[in-house]
Formats: sequence, C-alpha cells, structure tokens
Amino acid sequence: MTGRRMPPGPRGRRGRLLVVRMAPEERYRAAAERLGASPAGRLWSRLNAIDFLGNSFQLAALALMCFFPFLIVVAAAAGRDAAVVAKWLGLNHDAAQAVASLFTPGKATSTLTVASTFLLVLGAMGVVGVLQSWYQRAFEVPVGGWRAVVARLYWLASLVAYAAVQAVVGRALGGAVGGPLLQTLYGLVLATLFWWWSMHVLLTGAVRWRTLFPSALATGVCWTGLGVVSAFHFSSAIVVHEEKYGPIGVVMIILSWLVAVGVVVHLGAVVGRLYVDRRSRRHHGA
Repeated sequence: MTGRRMPPGPRGRRGRLLVVRMAPEERYRAAAERLGASPAGRLWSRLNAIDFLGNSFQLAALALMCFFPFLIVVAAAAGRDAAVVAKWLGLNHDAAQAVASLFTPGKATSTLTVASTFLLVLGAMGVVGVLQSWYQRAFEVPVGGWRAVVARLYWLASLVAYAAVQAVVGRALGGAVGGPLLQTLYGLVLATLFWWWSMHVLLTGAVRWRTLFPSALATGVCWTGLGVVSAFHFSSAIVVHEEKYGPIGVVMIILSWLVAVGVVVHLGAVVGRLYVDRRSRRHHGA
C-alpha cells in the first residue's frame, strides 16, 4: 500500500515558513549580545570594569592640586618657568603662556622648606599611586608594601628625565627638515619606551616585558595622538577661554586635558591586555 503524500506544510517550506519573528525586545537583546561579543564590545566592557571614566576625573582633580605644583617646583629648581611644563603638554606658545600665568609667583620671595618639599613629593606620589592602582587592576596584579612606594619614587624620577629629554630633542628637531614629522615619530618612540618602563616599574616587575609591550605601544600611539590634538584643539581652546572667562577658563581646559590623559592611559593598557589575551587563547587553542 502506497502511503499518501502529505500536503505541503511548514516543514516543506523550510526556507520561508520556519522563520520565527522575534519581538522587538528580543532583537535588541540579540543585537546587544552580538555587540558585547565584538572586539569593541569587549573593550568597552573591560574599560567599564575598571571604571575608566571615574578614575580619569579623579586623576584630573588630583593632578591639578598635587602634581602640577610638583612639576612647576622641579622646573623652577632647574631654572625654568611654568611655560616649560605647559609646552611639555603639547601646547603652543600662546597657550603655554596662558597656563604659566596661573602659576606666576608674587613679588614676595619665599623659601622652599624641607616640610613643603616633603608635602609636594607626597602629593605627587599620591597621584602616581592612583596610576599604579589602575595598572594593578588592568593586569590583575596585587602590588603593595614598600616596594610599591619605592616604585612611585622611581617613576617620578623617570618622568622628570622623560620631560627633559623630550624638551631637548624637540628643540633640536624643530628646525630640521621635516621637523614636525620627525618630532611626531620621535615622540611616538619615546612615549612607547616611557610607558613600557612605567608599567614595568609601577607593577614592580610582576609582569613580563614582552607582555607589557602591546599596552605600551597602544599607550604611546594614543599619547602621541593626544599631543597632536593638544597642539591644535586644546591650545586654541585655552587661548579662547582665557579671553572669555579669565584664569578659570584656562583651568577648565586643563581639567578636560587631564581627563583625556586618564582615558589615554586606560585605553592603552586595556587594548594591549586584550591583544595579549587573544593571542594566548589562539596559542592554546592551536
């Protein structure tokens, strides 16, 4: 007996009739899952996990109160004015003078005592401690005790050396053929080396050099990009805000620049860490 042919139904039209319509909230959930699984989604999740935006605002406030005075005192001890510090931030001449005017000393001379020097160094070390805690969370490395304190002092000394070398070579390349391009390339190399050393020192050698290099390179690229933006956007913004609002306008732009610095440091560390994790998964998967 021959079986009867079943009438065409949903199973006979698999390509068209088995499509299930998803509710709007389900489509949004599926899109969010796809976005979260993408490289951009993983980057955003990792940045949010370490609260990069809140930490960047914290750094901006502490740096303006504690770190800038330290750098200016060091520059004054070396026979330089505050404009040198401002130019190190990537600002042009007019913007650097506007920033330097915020820290112009009065007519009355004062002596830097041992107590005030200690307070300045202590405040600067507090800012470096914030940076150190960022790297600890980014690389999941617990660092504490006196080794962490000594590492902050090493980093402060290396920062002063980095600023001095950058200023000297920057002046030497300024008048050369292709000066801006050479300065950018040189700044990229120097920034990468500096942040590579910074991560190694602040993590007290707990992470291998090879593991830290992708984060150092990403930070160097972001840092160089921030310098280019500073030369064009932040410099003009400082001059305009000084004319409109006076010194408080300059402070507002400096704070926004410092927030950008915090974002750059977080972004570089996380991008490098994600790259290392991805390579490690591929290696073990193979």
